[in-house]
Amino acid sequence: MELMECQTHIHIFCDLHPNINLSNLVRDIKVATNLWMKESGLFPAFAGWQEGYGAFTSSIRDKERIINYIKNQKEHHKTETFEDEFKMLY
Repeated sequence: MELMECQTHIHIFCDLHPNINLSNLVRDIKVATNLWMKESGLFPAFAGWQEGYGAFTSSIRDKERIINYIKNQKEHHKTETFEDEFKMLY
């Protein structure tokens, strides 16, 4: 699993068993992290998770490329907003 936080969102790359409900997983992550994010002091601007999420599937062949993409997000978002990038995907 690879995890990277940016100012407005996080990227999680993981392998899910087909029996795992993605919506429930995202809900559980949000519930489990919400209070900690607010109380830790590490994220002073955090007011709570937004509704919804974005999810993408990929081939295992692309694993290293995707992990590198996630690792470079902070640098990437210096020149391109998340919103602009998301619009390009659709």
